[in-house]
Amino acid sequence: MVLNRGMLEARQLERLNALLSQVRPQNQFYEEKFANFPRKIESLKQWQSFPLTTKTELSSRADENGLAPHHTFPLQDYLRFHRTSGSTGRPLVILDRAEDWNWWIHSWQFVLDAAKIEAGTTVLMAFSFGPFIGFWSANDACLARRCRVVPGGGLSTVARLDLMQSAACSVLFSTPSYTLHLADEAAKRGIDATKLGIRKIFVAGEPGGSIPAIRKRIETAFDATLFDHAGATEVGPWGIGTPDGLAIQVNENEFIAEFLPCQWSNQGIDIASPSTAVSTEVKELVLTTLGRAGVPALRYRTGDIVRPNFEHDEANGFVRLEGGVLGRTDQMMTIRAVNVFPSSIDTILHAIPEIGEFRLIASREGAMDQLTIEVEDSLHDPVRIADLLNRRLGLRVEVVEVEQGSLPRSIDKAKRFIDTR
Repeated sequence: MVLNRGMLEARQLERLNALLSQVRPQNQFYEEKFANFPRKIESLKQWQSFPLTTKTELSSRADENGLAPHHTFPLQDYLRFHRTSGSTGRPLVILDRAEDWNWWIHSWQFVLDAAKIEAGTTVLMAFSFGPFIGFWSANDACLARRCRVVPGGGLSTVARLDLMQSAACSVLFSTPSYTLHLADEAAKRGIDATKLGIRKIFVAGEPGGSIPAIRKRIETAFDATLFDHAGATEVGPWGIGTPDGLAIQVNENEFIAEFLPCQWSNQGIDIASPSTAVSTEVKELVLTTLGRAGVPALRYRTGDIVRPNFEHDEANGFVRLEGGVLGRTDQMMTIRAVNVFPSSIDTILHAIPEIGEFRLIASREGAMDQLTIEVEDSLHDPVRIADLLNRRLGLRVEVVEVEQGSLPRSIDKAKRFIDTR
């Protein structure tokens, strides 16, 4: 059932109060945090006066093994073990009860519905199946939908290409960068990726799936339709790719979304919008989970930079984030008084077909941030890349060519940003 904004927020408020009544008496972290705040919320506006939760806060109060401090129930109630990627600090351990994991699987059904994934579909999970959440919940959600799920962990890229064809997979789950790597590896070996049978691709874990240049490269390489997705170990699978491929929607049936002001320069970002009337103002996304009582994220600052749009024609009425996740607040650099995010540079470099891989290295000299970009460039012309970045960003950066194949590839989140500051 499609709810209008008023009905949706009334339902969110009801579920929020039910969650808080279950969580607060038993969750020491949030009981202390909310001690001076009402036990019953009268409106979502009142909810916005409650204190925010940050990853830094959770990490600083984790135990010696990295276990997050905001688990509600006795540890013996928890079955699922996952860790954050550690890309912004030491990994944080998050546990889920069976009830909470079922909520993950339920939330993923909205994502699969948007792509019209049917029972009997054969899907390939091209990720490591390690403790990072990756596509674990997608794996189980597809099984719940009675899809045939082909695990791709522990295999080489060539073996995954062979597996997607021999197992007759029509759907691929991967990160944007590893999907491009699969396509590049196929081309090197004379394999026509459009003949592998993949017709739908889900990407997550890093920006790119809603950026037109990256999306076009992936869809052309495989002759497939790409669906973006966003989620986090701390929060859950909150993002649903839109049919036009240009945005992600927050699953507001299961999450309350808020938006904080943030300082950001969107120079160089390739964001297509269905309407020129849509605001270009960007915000930081804050999320509250409504169905994960075992380890709730309440007013959690995701650090994700997004461009919210409530004025659209999507049937479900959920807020639309134009361009998906555009970047992260914790990765901003100030280079000669210009605020720059790695995602801005990623977007530009991904649109250059001659670049095989790249890496950004941030350093500091005195009080000034510095940036060096290493690129694998088949044209052996880093000067043209530096000139393009200067035109798009208004910023001169050092671009250094490195040997083809020398930069690391990963099936999980690509580690293209090295911060030594």
